[in-house]
Amino acid sequence: MNASTQLLLDLVLRPAYDRDEFLVSASNEEAVAWIDRWPDWPVATPGINVFGAAASGKTHLAAVWRARARANWVDTPISTAEAVPGLLGDARHMVIDGLDETWPGEPVLHLYNLLVERGGGVLVLTRTPSARLPLTPPDLASRLAALPAVELGFPDDALIVGVMSKLFRDRQMQVGRDVLEYVASRMQRSLEEAARVVDFLDATSLSEGRPITLPLARLALSRLALSGADDVNEN
Repeated sequence: MNASTQLLLDLVLRPAYDRDEFLVSASNEEAVAWIDRWPDWPVATPGINVFGAAASGKTHLAAVWRARARANWVDTPISTAEAVPGLLGDARHMVIDGLDETWPGEPVLHLYNLLVERGGGVLVLTRTPSARLPLTPPDLASRLAALPAVELGFPDDALIVGVMSKLFRDRQMQVGRDVLEYVASRMQRSLEEAARVVDFLDATSLSEGRPITLPLARLALSRLALSGADDVNEN
């Protein structure tokens, strides 16, 4: 893991109560509001379903809740119901990351019921709302369909600009907002890509001996696009 990626993870995994450092935008504000409300979720709400496309930030947001709730984490299908007690241990809360119809349903149902018995909570991360997944058995499908479902959209320009600005500040670098907005409008929408672009802009600035301005940003993005095309051709 390079330094920029670690800085990014430090940023997005920071506990949500540190509001000065946790970046919120229209793309994640509803989901963040649910995380901020915990443990004061409605009594009849044992968990929530956060859904969104790959690289939308679901895992990063869930890590914030995990730290606050001292939850355990599972991101691969659970093989049997007998494995659930050992997986949960003494915890009362669990993040289920990447649930889809390929997961055996009985173990997940057993895990859900055990969490409810312990008075705990569950954060279920999926690509599409859990209510739309063809999950079996029906008891599991109905329980997860009853959870509040909150979409996490792709990071918007405001969030991407904020993340890149933070990463540059952590390097003791000041980059103009016009440059960041230019870059944000021309890059893939993901926090991981933001870290990669910051790395590349910094490296380009050092190699060229020039500050990061619009002309240098155009040069760096053109080189980054060419390197991506080369990777595709090699594969």
